[in-house]
Amino acid sequence: MNIENIKTLGDLKQSGYVSKSIKDELRDNLIQKIKHKETTFVGVHGYENTVIPELERAILSRHNINLLGLRGQAKTRLARLMLNLLDEYIPYVEGSEINDDPFHPISRYAKELIKEQGDKTPIAWLHRSERFAEKLATPDVTVADIIGDVDPIKAANLKLSYADDRVIHYGMIPRANRCIFVINELPDLQARIQVALFNILQEGDIQIRGFKLRLPLDMQFVFTANPEDYTNRGSIVTPLKDRIGSQILTHYPVDIETAKLITEQEAKLVESQKDTVVVPDLARNLLEQIVFEARESDYIDAKSGVSARLSITALENLLSTAERRALLSGDDKTTVRLSDFLGVIPSITGKVELVYEGEQEGAAIVAYNLIGEAVKTLFNEYFPKIEKLKKQEDESPYDDIVSWFFNQKDGFELLDSLRDKEYRSVLDAVAPLDDLLGTYQPNLDQADSYFMKEFVLWALAEYKQLSKHRFTEGMQFKDPYGSFISGI
Repeated sequence: MNIENIKTLGDLKQSGYVSKSIKDELRDNLIQKIKHKETTFVGVHGYENTVIPELERAILSRHNINLLGLRGQAKTRLARLMLNLLDEYIPYVEGSEINDDPFHPISRYAKELIKEQGDKTPIAWLHRSERFAEKLATPDVTVADIIGDVDPIKAANLKLSYADDRVIHYGMIPRANRCIFVINELPDLQARIQVALFNILQEGDIQIRGFKLRLPLDMQFVFTANPEDYTNRGSIVTPLKDRIGSQILTHYPVDIETAKLITEQEAKLVESQKDTVVVPDLARNLLEQIVFEARESDYIDAKSGVSARLSITALENLLSTAERRALLSGDDKTTVRLSDFLGVIPSITGKVELVYEGEQEGAAIVAYNLIGEAVKTLFNEYFPKIEKLKKQEDESPYDDIVSWFFNQKDGFELLDSLRDKEYRSVLDAVAPLDDLLGTYQPNLDQADSYFMKEFVLWALAEYKQLSKHRFTEGMQFKDPYGSFISGI
């Protein structure tokens, strides 16, 4: 159908266009996508067998939807991606404030225009990208904002009394007629405003002041909310919850590979950063593991959640830390080091909500400890487990490394300012590290081996086999007892 040639109601009738409600539109287009095995929600990872099937069932059922989950779980993104299930263009009566369907006009303006001009009524076309409206629920939202109110200026200009419905100024919801309308953080909406939504969801009409006004709006509502036990500012009133057809629970990624896909997709990296900084796969795994550790930490409020935005901004900070180091040292290319992870601490501290014990520790200390916990967790996937208690005669694969540090009187320092060549030279000096990697990681890429070496040192420090001390210029590793014995 060539919409450029359809400019009047008569043209629209001759084209054979059949109007349908937005819920039928979504349903029909979803059916076609499912039949053709097309991906319905592109770019959403980890929901393929959980959230997306439930969302598709809700659309097929023509339900209004409530997406319930913690922050950073792609709730708003899912709502926006529903736009792809709409027809590319729909016709509306030109000049209508509420996108009147030419075959089923509901506003006084559209009805009178069609009555007056008949088949010559001008028609305009609305692209699906314009059929999305979004409102963040805040305590200052009023009924007038979202539904409408009497406009005294309009009444004065048109010389109409307040009893005439032409003096009404439509709010956001009527103006989003035939669109997807999203209300984010629904529990934050005052209870009296939530009550004002009852009629729209059940009967599909609005009520403004004392007018006998019934506008059967054609809407697809999507609400997003945090679980009520987290949101102390309010809750969804029960009758409103009862009117929402489907409530769908979202969740965080369940494994590191899915989390890496999301982070890689969402991180806003500059091309020059990608060219300058090499990120070993272990570093990417470690970055995601920090987030998993945060979600399990006793210092962090689990009810508040740990957003996927943490790993996204942390990756951006990680590359920037390595990039800055390379710029200062004069290296054209560099590889991420484990010490660069200290640069992601600002990304962590702003995105976690601490419980009382966490506040006592301090946000930066909690973030630093999360890096250590992530190192410990991943270490067991690459190397034999370090036993806390062992008999004196039992040999450990790490004995040679610990002995090497025992013989270092001045300790072992990895300075932040080291150029890549110097950094590799310092790590190569710890010969037992090469033997360990050769035994347990024989297929490791040479470029990633230095990150792995530093990773081993951090892990040994976390397991109390070595001591680790952060000072202004870098990191120092020592045998935990060597300095004490040499002092004696």
